[in-house]
Amino acid sequence: MPTSDPQLLVSTEWLEAHLNAPDVKILDASWYLPAEGRDPKAEYAEAHIPGARFFDIDEISDSNSPLPHMAPPVEKFISRMRAMGIGDGHRVVVYDSAGLFSAARVWWLFRLFGKTDCAVLDGGLPKWRAEGRPVDDMEPVMRDRHFTARRNAGLVRDVSQMAAHAKLGDTQIIDARSPARFRGEEVEARPGLRSGHIPGSKNVYYKDLLTDLGTMKSAADLKAVFESAGVDLGKPLVTSCGSGVTAAILSLALERIGHGDNSLYDGSWSEWGMYNDLKVETG
Repeated sequence: MPTSDPQLLVSTEWLEAHLNAPDVKILDASWYLPAEGRDPKAEYAEAHIPGARFFDIDEISDSNSPLPHMAPPVEKFISRMRAMGIGDGHRVVVYDSAGLFSAARVWWLFRLFGKTDCAVLDGGLPKWRAEGRPVDDMEPVMRDRHFTARRNAGLVRDVSQMAAHAKLGDTQIIDARSPARFRGEEVEARPGLRSGHIPGSKNVYYKDLLTDLGTMKSAADLKAVFESAGVDLGKPLVTSCGSGVTAAILSLALERIGHGDNSLYDGSWSEWGMYNDLKVETG
């Protein structure tokens, strides 16, 4: 297989060869920032990889939280996966229409709920279509399947834990946002948010982990990116971003280089940036 770590990333060649495999289920997890003005569900309906189901990141979330697309309660995740025909024993492959963007978030959600047999399509729909591989507009037939899940609390962090990490410095915090947003040079799109970053955090822009083709860089190159940003790979790590989506790309990259002691700050800057009693650094 061309992809070096099929447990985390699968190639377009591999997926096309397994399109009709009964144990492989494909999810389109496309999602865009509101400012982009795109409708991922409508785009899915127009063209998707054959057999793919649409995973709605905003709907399959905690509807009781004021924060965007927070991880849902385990019962809701089980219910949605069963209805989508995702069951125990299935291998899940997630892709998005940006290349490698929101698919990593859904990969992380599956890990959060104990399903490790989930991989991301390297290069996503853009690479798939550029290679002339098939797409269709047919809604797959979905039958309820038994899906078992158990939340792994060690993979997620809340604001209180993040405040403690920032104060104690016991865990390295990595921010996936653009350098300008990290430094506080841009006004945040979400109303009421301050600009800047969590004190002591390091900036690893998620795009620096990807090639020009939208695929993930090699493990050696990924490690070099983290180290050049001053990340201490000998420490436990927490990834963060604007709202918990691109942070998962960092989490995927960390898993690829063998750093398993990592978690994700689900509230990310959408939460930290709105509390005036939490310190913010700029520059």
